[in-house]
Parts: sequence; C-alpha cells; structure tokens
Amino acid sequence: MKLDSIAPGAAQPGRRIRAGRTLVVLACVFALAGCSTVRGWFGGDGEKAAAKKASEPAELVEFAPSATVSRLWSAKAGKGENRLGVRQSPAIADGRVYAAAVDGGVRAFDLQSGATVWQYASDLRLSGGPGVGDGLVVVGSLQGEVVALDAATGAERWQAKVPNEVISAPAIGQGLVFVRSNDGRVTAFDATSGERRWFWTKELPTLTVRGNDSPVLGPGFVFVGNDDGTLAALAIADGRQLWDVPVAQPDGRTELDRMADVDGTPVLDGTVLYASSYKQATLAIDAPSGRPIWGSDRGGSSRPGLAIDKLVVSDRNGSVWGLDRSSGSASWEQPALARRGLGGVAIHGDYAVVGDFEGYLHWLRLDNGEFAARERAGRDAIKGAPVVADGVLVVQNVDGDLTAWRVQ
Repeated sequence: MKLDSIAPGAAQPGRRIRAGRTLVVLACVFALAGCSTVRGWFGGDGEKAAAKKASEPAELVEFAPSATVSRLWSAKAGKGENRLGVRQSPAIADGRVYAAAVDGGVRAFDLQSGATVWQYASDLRLSGGPGVGDGLVVVGSLQGEVVALDAATGAERWQAKVPNEVISAPAIGQGLVFVRSNDGRVTAFDATSGERRWFWTKELPTLTVRGNDSPVLGPGFVFVGNDDGTLAALAIADGRQLWDVPVAQPDGRTELDRMADVDGTPVLDGTVLYASSYKQATLAIDAPSGRPIWGSDRGGSSRPGLAIDKLVVSDRNGSVWGLDRSSGSASWEQPALARRGLGGVAIHGDYAVVGDFEGYLHWLRLDNGEFAARERAGRDAIKGAPVVADGVLVVQNVDGDLTAWRVQ
C-alpha cells in the first residue's frame, strides 16, 4: 500500500516517513496482542478477575449468632412481582396480615398462625401492596385501577381509576385514600364513596429509579417523597402544596449521576419527619414547617427503619448504617452486604432487619450493627421492606411467598 493512500493531500516526504513508522509500530503492537507484556499494558487476567470480583455480590460471612430466630408460618399471596421492581410488601393491622399479588388478588391472614381469613379474587394485576386503615384495604394495579375492600370480610366497597400504574401501597386516614401513581401524581379519594376529591402532580426527571413508596400521613398533612430528590407536604383538605424541601440535590454530569429519588416511605415520629434519598443522603425535617433539622451523607432509596435512638438506612452499595436520631451522625456501618440488592429496613426488637437478592434475612444489632442472626425466607429476592407488629416480622418475596418470624 502506498503511503499516499493513507496520507492524502500535499504531505511532505518526511511526514510520510513518520506516518509509515507509526503504522509499523501499530502493526507490531497488534501482532504482539497475545504477548503477556502487551496484556500487562492494558490490564492482565488477574486485574480483570479482580474487577469482576469487585462487581459481584459479597459472599456471606460466617458469624456466631447472638439471637434466636424462629419461623412461625409460611403462606402464599399469589403469583409475585418477579422482575417488575415494584417492591411489594404486606401490611399489618388489628392482628391480620394483608397481602396482594400481581396474579392472585388480595388475601388476609391471621398474624399469629398464618391461617387464611379471607381471599378477594381478581383478574387485575395488583402491583401496589395493600394499604390498610379506617376499616379498608386498598390496592392499585399496573393499569391504574384502585380497589377498596372491607378489611373485615374482603368484600369490595368501590373501584376508582388513576392515569398510571400504581406500584406503591395507598395511604388511608382522615376520611381519605391517597394513591401515588408512577407518573408523579397523588390522588385523594373519599374513603366511603371512592369519589375523587383532588389530585397533585410533580413533574418527573428524565431518568428515575424504578419504584416508589407510600405517602405518609400527619395531622392535616400528607407527605410525599419525589423522584427529583424533594419531599413535599400537602394539605389533606385540598392537596395544596405547603412546602417542598430537597433531601438531596440532583447534580452531576449525566442523568444517571443526577438521580436523587426519595422512593422509601418517609418516617414520621411526633413532629419530626425522616426521609432518605437514592443519592445517599438522609434528612430530618420539622414536619409542620419544613425546616431541616440535620442532614447526613448516608442514605438510600429504600424505606428507613426507626428505632428508639437510631434511624437505620441501607444505601445503594449495600452498606447498612445506624444514624443517631438527634444528630444524624453515623454510629456504625455494616458493609458486609455489599451489592446484595438490599431492600428496606425494619426494626424487630433490638435488631434492624434487611432482606437481600437471594432471599436471606439479616438481623443486625442496633447498638453496633454486628450480625446477630440470619435466616432464609426462600430462594427468591426480597425487595420490599419487612413489616413488624406484636413482635412478629412478616416479609414477602418477589415470588409472592410470605413468611413470619419471631426473635428471642
């Protein structure tokens, strides 16, 4: 091949020679591609293996259990969410466990025995977990249908419709049902009739984390975590926005960097509201005024757990953090569950509990974050947060299996 063919135009002879030498050098490099020296220039097999290992889920560490956990019962809610990413969780009220399935309707179980109390059969793909309150059980579907059932009998009370899929549990209280749909809208329905009272909409960012969680109710308020990293307070009477506070700033060069979703249900204790963001930030807020009390650079998009003196959060890297409730400072970190796809946190006695992608439940000591117990709820992932009532922890995996546990 002529050098002119790769260096068109009025190139000088010296430049042609240098270009030729460059081609010769490159040819030598490619010819030696199998040589260990050249492999070393671009990263050898050992480096590739190390990089692969660093991206894999952490292997579970052995430990001496300091708590005894027993399984009380198991049950089936129906066909689970599988890979929909909706993070279905059960709800507990008045000694009953309520669970919904994408295929299988809604079921009520006795909290202590797991015996089926009633079943509501439905052809709807019920993607949102059930919300319970004021004698109602309310669920939403992938097509935006909202169904309200009698909590005692499972009889249908009313149906309504929202414009987008519902992948979180409705909140019920103060005579209204609040439904969060996946388009950033909150719709308030009359709890008795199902008539729409008002709706409020928050514009979505270009890219968001799949999933959102329930609104939380306070006296005269409904608090909503948003996909742009903010937390909003709405007036229950008419949906008017009262304040809007950033939990994390959606900054960064790319849309992926800017994701700051507040997807876990905020936790309200008295007048203090705690919210956590995918951008690894957590904020304590004075609920009536919206005034920030403290901020922490530890957090995640899953539901936090509130203990007597700590707020426990799991971040997107798989670390679990115990934060001091009064200051937000980190009391401890448990990093041994890295990249295991942790769900939300529940508080079970003196322990924080998280589930992972292989169906394991991990009990961590609240005082220092050390492992206290581990049990397997099944072979499928646990994406939703466990729920606790009367000393019993109940969890639902992505296959629709429910298990109940007691810790001693």
